[in-house]
Amino acid sequence: MTRPIVLLFTISAFAVAAGACRRSAPANTTTGTAVGGAGVTATSDDVVFAPDSPQLKRITLQSVQTARVPVDVINAPGKIEADPNRIAKVAVPAAGRVARVFVRVGDAVKQGMPLLALQSPEVDTTISVLRQASARLGQARAAQAKAEADRTRVHDLFENQAIAQKDVLVADAAAAQANADVESAQASVAEGRRKLAIYGVDPEASEGVLTLRAPVAGKVLEMTGVAGEYRSDTADPLLTIADLGEVFVTADVPETQIRLVTVGSPLSVTLAAFPDETFQAKVARIGESVDPQTRTVRVRASLANPDGRLRPEMFGRVRYTANFRDLPVVPPAAIVHGEDRITVFVESAPGRFRAVPVEIGTRHGDLVPVLRGLDPSSRVVVDGAMLLVRR
Repeated sequence: MTRPIVLLFTISAFAVAAGACRRSAPANTTTGTAVGGAGVTATSDDVVFAPDSPQLKRITLQSVQTARVPVDVINAPGKIEADPNRIAKVAVPAAGRVARVFVRVGDAVKQGMPLLALQSPEVDTTISVLRQASARLGQARAAQAKAEADRTRVHDLFENQAIAQKDVLVADAAAAQANADVESAQASVAEGRRKLAIYGVDPEASEGVLTLRAPVAGKVLEMTGVAGEYRSDTADPLLTIADLGEVFVTADVPETQIRLVTVGSPLSVTLAAFPDETFQAKVARIGESVDPQTRTVRVRASLANPDGRLRPEMFGRVRYTANFRDLPVVPPAAIVHGEDRITVFVESAPGRFRAVPVEIGTRHGDLVPVLRGLDPSSRVVVDGAMLLVRR
């Protein structure tokens, strides 16, 4: 009979103790959820640490700062290109054999510098035609002088009634024909000289060797001609020379941000070849259409290159900033990216932290602007925020 009495007493005591625990719990709290270890409780809104929790030492707080930062930022990959208006493709003006090449790929050339010599039968023919035209011009001028003298003499005789009027008409016609012959010979000579000027050959040269000269100053980017080769295609370039004193940096700007860019807008350029330097460019052209595959617009900006360090096909990044505002800023470590929202943890009381949803802008250096959701007077967790994330 003793055992049943003892068991009944034990059950009654446990029920009384449980009722006492329920009554001691505050009415405004919910069941706690473990977050980062012992002494840590997560309520519906806050994460609370016990005053003696060792995890508090692993959390660093910082007052929210305010800085003037850009709200709109374009950050796109870029590439260096030669300015198409500063590229010259040099082709042979006449068919012929390459006699000598004076430059190599990569050489810097000045305007007018000889590039290669070409032996051309067409130039020989032009020189021969010019000489024949010059000879005809000499003969035509001599005939013109004689015709003018005859015309003057006939007019004198006619005034003295020594000859008939028909002789005057004949003399006038002969003088007019002589003048026409001179003009024709002069046109032939001028045409021959113009051709030789295009070829770059001296009209007094004894053989048909023309010298191709650099039309612009720059660097030789490509060269396909070699000594001894016969070239007959006057449309196929032998050399490509580019003036790299000013180059283009091209970037594909997203369609949603192209409204921010206008001709003349300043851009900051960083290149993989020079990671510690920032170059300044200015928008020169904006594409007229959107790429249907990438939904981007091609933007070209001019970039000074006085020392020639920037070379075509170098890769980098282009950055454009606009619409500066004074906004709260936090370090990147304070930002917690969740599945459906972005938050920062704000200290609501000593040992108590609350996750605050925020809208952030583009990172600017070591700071991230907060567009909405953060009180500038708050203190936020800048180190150890992952200890507060609920699991």
